Amino acid sequence: MQEDRATRLKRLQMRSMRRGIKEMDILLSAYAAASLEQMDAAQLDLYDQLLLENDQDLYQWVTGQAEPQERFRTLVAEIAQTHQK
Repeated sequence: MQEDRATRLKRLQMRSMRRGIKEMDILLSAYAAASLEQMDAAQLDLYDQLLLENDQDLYQWVTGQAEPQERFRTLVAEIAQTHQK
């Protein structure tokens, strides 16, 4: 069954807020609130895939402690930029 766009956005917003560590809750929920509505289907797919990654890895990527996977580099840079604003 295919989920509609509104349901998908709500699901991604909730997954952004309900992470394993509080720091990622804060970083990803701020990014999701600012960006999800403007994303096309391919961008949402990539963000959905990013949310499957381990929180410790995500945190290191966003804070620049480790290099993200190639497919996530632009997205991680956008997330880091949102937090710095």
